[in-house]
Amino acid sequence: MIRVVAMSVCLAMGVAGHAMAQGAAKADPAKGQTIAAQVCVACHMADGNSAQPENPKIAGQFSDYLYKQLTNFKPQGNAKAARENPIMAGMVANLSDADMHNLAAYFSGQTLKPAAAQDKNLAALGQAIYRGGNLKTGVAACAGCHGPTGAGIPKQYPRISGQFAQYIEAQLKAFRSGARANDPNGMMRGVAARMTDQEIQAVAQYAAGLR
Repeated sequence: MIRVVAMSVCLAMGVAGHAMAQGAAKADPAKGQTIAAQVCVACHMADGNSAQPENPKIAGQFSDYLYKQLTNFKPQGNAKAARENPIMAGMVANLSDADMHNLAAYFSGQTLKPAAAQDKNLAALGQAIYRGGNLKTGVAACAGCHGPTGAGIPKQYPRISGQFAQYIEAQLKAFRSGARANDPNGMMRGVAARMTDQEIQAVAQYAAGLR
């Protein structure tokens, strides 16, 4: 959501993106589909269109982003997981790097069945924040990174349009509290730290209705 990113972070993301692209080029969506039917279906459904708002819709999400999240749920060497979640930790425990690339390729190729805003008044407030931020409190406009329609930017920022409002709200609060800390250079933590509960709920409602 932050418009200005340090050059060092951009370079690091570029290198990581190149490595992910190489892995994605070798990915096999058919193998990913098989794994999804065995491992992911209970929470995310077979095509990535979760029916439960606590579980994100991952259909149509960028493969690079999906791969990053999968790897972040898995401890690397002696280091703890970058994104701690006991359920997902169990899911990725036996997945190889190739498996995660295959899953990311499969789900990214599925068609998103978008959620919808449930509170029009909150969505109206969310629209103002999403497009223009809050200058008084230093909240950056979400559109600066996630795009005016929430489509995101490949290899950089995820797609958030049509995501469950409840899930977006939960993640923003997790970034705000520091419970989730796998955002590059603390960008999302820096934004969420300046947002009130109402602003978080409003942005979440607006993003859910974006197309």
